Amino acid sequence: MDTDALTTGLLKELRAARPYPALSLTMPTHRRAPDNAQDAVRLRNLVAKAVSRLEADPAVTREAGNAVKEQLDRAVTELDPRRTLDALVVLVTADEHQIWQIPRTAPDRVVLSDTYLTRNLVAAKAQAQPFWALTVSAEHAVLWSGTQDGLNEERTGGFPLTAPREAPNPQREERIGDTPSTFTDEETRNFLRTVDEKLRTVLAEDPRPLYLVGLAPALALLDEVGESPKSAVGRVAKGVPADMTPGDLLKELRPALDERRQRFAAEIDGRLDEARGRRAFAGGLDEVWAAVREGRAGLVAVEEHFQQTVRVADEHLEPVSGEAADLTDSSVREDIVDELVEAALDSGADVVFLADDALTEHGRIAAALRY
Repeated sequence: MDTDALTTGLLKELRAARPYPALSLTMPTHRRAPDNAQDAVRLRNLVAKAVSRLEADPAVTREAGNAVKEQLDRAVTELDPRRTLDALVVLVTADEHQIWQIPRTAPDRVVLSDTYLTRNLVAAKAQAQPFWALTVSAEHAVLWSGTQDGLNEERTGGFPLTAPREAPNPQREERIGDTPSTFTDEETRNFLRTVDEKLRTVLAEDPRPLYLVGLAPALALLDEVGESPKSAVGRVAKGVPADMTPGDLLKELRPALDERRQRFAAEIDGRLDEARGRRAFAGGLDEVWAAVREGRAGLVAVEEHFQQTVRVADEHLEPVSGEAADLTDSSVREDIVDELVEAALDSGADVVFLADDALTEHGRIAAALRY
């Protein structure tokens, strides 16, 4: 599965306690040849490591270990190398397996616990900045789940919706003198009210930025009869043919996505400037880590591709190079940025990802503090 499937409810479910052992396996992957040739070898080595850990753990019964190994084998068999992104996350228990391809790198890790390791999924979802796009006409409404990388039609909340149409009534037309306009037709108004009602339910369950796509009269009528358009962050006044591909729709949305991205970056700069002015600002990994651990961070801004291996010493973070890091040392954290992002979100902070070099003067990560 991809990160656009990671709803708030699903993440909560993934982080729930499970019978021991819950196995989490993460590793970096490559999108293109020839680099992706090494992924299969790396995966085999990690799977072998996971099997060894299961067999050596006295808390894992033979029955439980065999069941987990069977699920792990199924996951490996189902992997599609054509869909690799920047990292692979495999989650396995005796009863299930899940495969996640994420657009954010993750280290080689094998973890046995009573919960899944979700920090890389959480960080990838935050970085992906998922959004909803609604394509709407007088007859049809389709909901799309999107990220900067792609769109998928979402079949949830009653979508897609098609307007019920009555058969033509010549006697009625004769009485009125003409066929009513599509966008003054009460049936169309009722249909768009239904679209709005369904859309509000989806937004309440999984809040995301909303983009609207459709002909100007359709968008105007949706504005008139509905509440959800008020929250839209972008609009594209263009008809959407029934055979439009997700790639074509993303191309149409790109100017609106880029415009919002620029506005959003400017807004974050303003919030960080305001925090500096009132001396409620943290800059750099060590300061932001401390603020997050203390629950003082209200906003955390991170450059998109910032990753750092560190050693935790005396409650401070000491950067170490990947080559020099002893990953068997429990004080070494290879995915500290993802861990920080997950902790920040848990504490109620807003986490945003900015373009690379946007926070160079602050060590690539910064925070506005609550106090």
